[in-house]
Formats: sequence, structure tokens, C-alpha cells
Amino acid sequence: NGVMSGLMQMLLLKVSAHITEQLGMAPGGEFREAFKEASKVPFCKFHLGDRPIPVTFKRAIAALSFWQKVKLAWGLCFLSDPISKDDVEKCKQKDLLEQMMAEMIGEFPDLHRTIVSERDVYLTYMLKQAAKQIELPRASEAEPRQYIPSVVVGVVGMGHVPGIEKNWNSDLNIQEIMSVPPPSASSKIFRFVVKATVFGLMGYGCYRIAQRTVRFILSTPAAQSYLQRLTEVRPQ
Repeated sequence: NGVMSGLMQMLLLKVSAHITEQLGMAPGGEFREAFKEASKVPFCKFHLGDRPIPVTFKRAIAALSFWQKVKLAWGLCFLSDPISKDDVEKCKQKDLLEQMMAEMIGEFPDLHRTIVSERDVYLTYMLKQAAKQIELPRASEAEPRQYIPSVVVGVVGMGHVPGIEKNWNSDLNIQEIMSVPPPSASSKIFRFVVKATVFGLMGYGCYRIAQRTVRFILSTPAAQSYLQRLTEVRPQ
């Protein structure tokens, strides 16, 4: 998925591991439970309705400036704030949750737009598609169409509920939020510099290792004896 996207995924896995260590449970447990319960219901279809992660990551990275990327990566690298189960319960309060979201918007508005607001639209669209009425099979073309309401249970993160409620009665188009913008000139330059630095360091490391290896081999008695014989043979 690209260097920056891969690094961001690694950092978010680190955050997930931090939360798991603090709470004794992994994030996303509600989705695993939803899958277990859905498998118990006859004829129940289980659908993963969130936007693909690569699209979200690439749009999020493209929306951030270079210094915002550095600041975000630094914050994720050195995340050490303690988290308790009481903190999780507090997050379920609507007022406190909205306050936390507002703080996030203030610091990274573009990140909030791509990771939260755009996914609110996508999740709403997918839920509305799933909630359409189901047409019953007909014996012939002349028979009138009959529909029954579909029964849908949507399991989403708490932070997406206000956005889904807000977008529910709107005409939604997800084409725009599914496109990945081309990388900017600064992003291309940064990627080239990073790759050049990495390969340069690898090349220099290989050179130093090879140099030491050759020196070590030449310093052995067997190699010294062989070289001495070569020097004696050359004049002859």
C-alpha cells in the first residue's frame, strides 16, 4: 500500500496493542461478537460495510501536510497515556464523546474529515442499501410485485453514530470519497528522499561489512601464506 500508508498502519497497530495491554481486550471486539451472533441466525447475511482500509489511509495521508504527518507519527510512536475501563464507559456518554471528537477536529481537521466524516457517509450509504425492501419471488411476470421490509442490524463505532443520523435523510454519492488523490510533488520528493536514504544506508552497510570481511579473511594465516606464495611466484 505504499511506504507512508504502511508506516501509518504499523503505528495504528501499535496503538491497538497499547489499548489491548491496558484493557486486557483487543479493539474491535464488538464486530467479532456481531459476526458470531449473525452466524447463529438462519439465512442471515453478514456484510462488512466499511470503506476499504487502503482507500481511507491513502486519502488521510494525502490530506495531511508534511509537518502534520510528522506530528501525528510522533504522537502515535510515544503514546503512553493510561486507559481504564472507566474511561471507555465515559466515552459512551454522548456529550463527552462529542467533546473528544471536537478536540480531534481542532488539531487534525483534514484527518477527521477523511477518517470519520467520509466514513460516516460511506457507512450510511451501505446501511441504506442494506435496508431496502426485499422483493418476493413471483410465479409469473403478470403477478404484481410484492415487497417485505428487510431487518438490518448495524454495528458501528460510537463515533460514527451522530454522523450516520445526520446523513440518513440525505442523497449520498460515495464515488468522490472512493477515489485516491494523486500524490503531491512534495510527497513524491519526500518518498524519493526516504527511499534514497534507506537504499544508501543499506548499500553503505553492505560495503562496510564486505570490507571488514575481506580484512578478516586476509588477516588469517592461511590467506597470509597464500599471498606470500603469490608474491614469490610473480618475479619468476
